[in-house]
Amino acid sequence: MSEAGGIRLVAEIRSVNHRFLEWAIRLPSGWASLEDRVKKTVASVVRRGRIDVTVLLEGKEVAEKKLTVNWEAARSLADAAGRLQEQLGVEGTFSLSDLLHHPEVIQVEETKLDPEEWEAPLIQAVEEATHALLEMRQREGAALAEDLSNRIKLLRGYVKGMAQRSPHVVAEYRSRLEEKIRDVLDGTDPDPDRLLTEAAVFADKSDIQEELTRMSSHLDQFSSALTRQEPVGRRLDFLIQEMNREINTIGSKANDARIAELVVDCKSELEKMREQVQNIE
Repeated sequence: MSEAGGIRLVAEIRSVNHRFLEWAIRLPSGWASLEDRVKKTVASVVRRGRIDVTVLLEGKEVAEKKLTVNWEAARSLADAAGRLQEQLGVEGTFSLSDLLHHPEVIQVEETKLDPEEWEAPLIQAVEEATHALLEMRQREGAALAEDLSNRIKLLRGYVKGMAQRSPHVVAEYRSRLEEKIRDVLDGTDPDPDRLLTEAAVFADKSDIQEELTRMSSHLDQFSSALTRQEPVGRRLDFLIQEMNREINTIGSKANDARIAELVVDCKSELEKMREQVQNIE
């Protein structure tokens, strides 16, 4: 806020999440020439979001409005009304109220301030409002970072559970396959080579080790990005997309109920993280 000559200049800046930088700027009448300066001032520290800037002028001098009477228009209207009555023979009265409500008779003149004289106070007020917005964003960012870190811990636990479960999947498949073949052969032991071949094919199709390794790498990169003192929103969004891709692949390959449950848990957390990341610059 800036103040001079009994007039207060108040700048308010709000922002909502957006992938790019968009503007909605409202300045006092006649100050459109200062819009670019306002944009540059805010954009020097804010790089993303829909930015709503409102600049208000407050004070007695601004609030007062000067009323002037257009006497020529008033006389012309009164004369015209009288001639209409005489020539058309219509009844009725033309009152003071009719004159007062005519837009050409009473004119309102608002106080207009020279934008060049107020450029410096305007930029000062916008800078103060911008830094206040930045401080608020930093507080919100710290809270979001803590929340995301907690979700990363959950995901690490789910990935660890998949890694521990994965080796048992092939062994259990081989056991089920052996039982089925034995039933078909009426109790005769199945051919070990055939069992080995079938189990190897299954193991190859259901192997999720590469996906788990990449998933762990993405989690490490995500945690590292949260500690950077620079805009990381797009980086985090990209990593979440990559993690979703790995989890979807694991879900399609694993062929195991327990791993499928962990996949659902991962997807749920990643969706919550995706929503949170949209609020990070």
